[in-house]
Parts: sequence; structure tokens; C-alpha cells
Amino acid sequence: MNIGQETALYDESLISAYENALKQFDAAARVLKLSPNQIAMIKEPRRVTEVLLPVRMDDGRIETFKGYRVQHNVARGPAKGGVRFHPDVSMDEVKALAFWMTYKCAVVNVPFGGGKGGVVCDPSKLSTGELERLARRYIAELIDLFGPDKDIPAPDVGTNPQIMSWFMDTYSMHNREFVPAVVTGKPLDLGGSEGRIEATAQGVLYTIREAVQHLNLDLKRCTAAIQGFGNVGSHSARLLYDEGCRIVAISDISGAYANEKGIDIPRTFEYVEGAKDRTLAGIEKLLPLMKFKDPNDLLELDVDILVPAALENQISIKNAPRIKAKMIAEGANGPVVAEADDMLAERGIFIIPDILCNAGGVAVSYLEWVQNRMGYYWTSERIEQDLSRMMCSAFRSVMETSQRYKVNMRIAAFVLAIQRVVHASEMRGLYA
Repeated sequence: MNIGQETALYDESLISAYENALKQFDAAARVLKLSPNQIAMIKEPRRVTEVLLPVRMDDGRIETFKGYRVQHNVARGPAKGGVRFHPDVSMDEVKALAFWMTYKCAVVNVPFGGGKGGVVCDPSKLSTGELERLARRYIAELIDLFGPDKDIPAPDVGTNPQIMSWFMDTYSMHNREFVPAVVTGKPLDLGGSEGRIEATAQGVLYTIREAVQHLNLDLKRCTAAIQGFGNVGSHSARLLYDEGCRIVAISDISGAYANEKGIDIPRTFEYVEGAKDRTLAGIEKLLPLMKFKDPNDLLELDVDILVPAALENQISIKNAPRIKAKMIAEGANGPVVAEADDMLAERGIFIIPDILCNAGGVAVSYLEWVQNRMGYYWTSERIEQDLSRMMCSAFRSVMETSQRYKVNMRIAAFVLAIQRVVHASEMRGLYA
């Protein structure tokens, strides 16, 4: 099984991802002067579920795995969010990711709320059969939560289109009908959408283009460092490389690698695709690359564009003073802790916040869901056109909000999103 390798070490300070998310919310809430009633309706998750998943392993023994699903808010539509298979998955992390999904969907103005799921496991240590049984058990145990109008999972760290196929099949078998719209990120043959695999990275590129124009830079003269060479990081590297940007450093679970003259990204793709573990391990023997002793040194390189595309809390108060990039494009969720935001802003570093920058995935997931509901499928050109329109419009709306309220882009993104979620919640009112 080829499972996405969007992995990196967690920040040593063990900062709570959920606490970080709530600090971001509170900063925007103060700007909007939200009332206690408004905050009560949209801040905390509406439903938190934890399950134990017994799975029969290949050797006959039964092993139990802990699974989670959080629905943060459904005022604007059904919950939407990926399912993460990773050893470090926790309820705190899943709550944070569901929180960010609520406001990510609102920023790009798609009619979804926020959801997220996870299973504590190491998929690289599971056989194909064990992985399938775990995936099916997860969806079966939580089947009352899911549905095209209730909660729609998607791939995330450690999961992929094959796992989405097992999710969809299990749900369809229980319902005795073909229900492709219950998940997104599926293979094309099962109702997936053109452009979904690279959608998040495509959105990263579109927002970088807008930011480069705002900062009066020339993308063809820019340098970039990309932390994480999973789905988001690798495709971001390829798309930026194709635009003429010089990629000087990349990393994944095996380490970080650099060449100040630029990395041959097409050859790097070929290497990873041919590697047994699908990582960058050993690539310095093939290409003229220097391997860092400390992979986190990549974050501190003097580049124009830094793309953290791994996991949460990678830039903290410890390393923020050493960040030299002109721009940070957050391909990952929550890569910058709240306290570091102010430090970066004071130094004039422009941040494209995660709930905007990496929203391309949920935007195309929405398009996939629409196509599934219609039973009619669009071309890759149509998908790319719609994604470009959605991401560029979202960037400009956030920029206008930033200028209107005189706040940075992160707070502006939350201000814009919170306004939309509050408005929907107030129009719906409370059912009593």
C-alpha cells in the first residue's frame, strides 16, 4: 500500500493544537466583538465521538485501535473533513482539525461544516488486509454519523483513495445502494473527481500567485523551501517548479535535503515513486543534495517562500525569531503556533493562513460531492477553472478584510469565516 507520507516531528513543546486553534478564534472574535451567545453557538464542537476498533490481524490475534470523529459545526452544511491514520493521532488534534475545517469551508464559501476523524495506528506497519479491515471497522462503528447530507470523510495523513473506496463500499453495503457521495477523494472509477489528488497543492499555488503579486515579487525569481513531501508538499514543489520558482530544499520523514542552485523536482518525483517506502531516503546519493543534520533547519533557510506542508506546530516561539522567509504559505494545518504569529508579523513576514492556503482540497471535494449528486462529471479543465476562481476570490476577500479591519491575514481569514458561520447560525436559530 502506498500511504501518504505527510509526516514530521511534533514540536518539542507539545503545544495543544486545539488550544492554538481556540486562540486564533478568540483573536478574531475580539475584532468582531462577538456576543457571548454568538460565541456559544460556534466555538466548541457539537459532537465528539471516540471508539475502540477491534481488528483481526493476519496472525489471528485481535488488536484494538482507538478511533475518533469530531463534528465541529454544521450550520452551513454537512460536516466535511478527512480521516487521519497516524501513531500520534489524539482527540485534541482531531478537535483542532475539525475546528479549522469549519472555518476553512467558510473562507472558500462552500456549503459544508467542519469535521475530522482519526485512528491511532501506523499504517506502514499494517498489511493490506489489516488496513482494509481497520478502515471498514472504522466506518461501520461510526456509520450513524456519516452520510452525504450528514458527514463526508476524505483522505488525510496516512489515508488515500483506496481507503476511501473501502469506506464508500462499507457504507454502501450497509445501505444496500451505491452511495459515492458519502466520501470524497475516491478513485475516478468510483466517482472521484478530476484534479482531486493535486487539488490542495493547486490551491497553495493559486494563493502564492496572489501573494507574490501583492508583495511585488516575481515568482520566477523566487526561491522556496518545502517541509513535507507527501501529497501536498510534493505537488506544491512540482507546481512551483513548473512556474519557474527555484526549489532549494525539501523534506519528509527521512530528513531534509537542499541545493541552493535548485532541486530537480521531476527527477525527485521519479525517485520517490520508485522507492519501496515512497520516501526521500537516500536521494542525496542520486542527486547533488546536502542532507541536514537537523531537518527542522529547513524552516530557517533564507528563502522567499516557505511552505510548511507537514503537521501542526512546526513554527513556535523557539524558532520563529530565526525564520527568514519573506512569505509562509501554510500547506499544513496549524503549522504556526498562535504565539509565534505575532513574532512573525512584527518582522514583516507575510503569512497565507492554513484555512485559506490549503483549502483547495476541500474546494475540489465539494466539486466531487456535487458531481456525485448529479451523476454528471466535469473535465479537468472545468475543475481547474472553478478551483482557480474559488481560491483567488477567497484570497482577495481575506485581503480586503485584512485591510478593512487592519489585521493580519490569519485574523482576517477567521473574521471573514466567523461572520459567515455566525450569520448562518443566527438565521437557523435554536430548535427547542
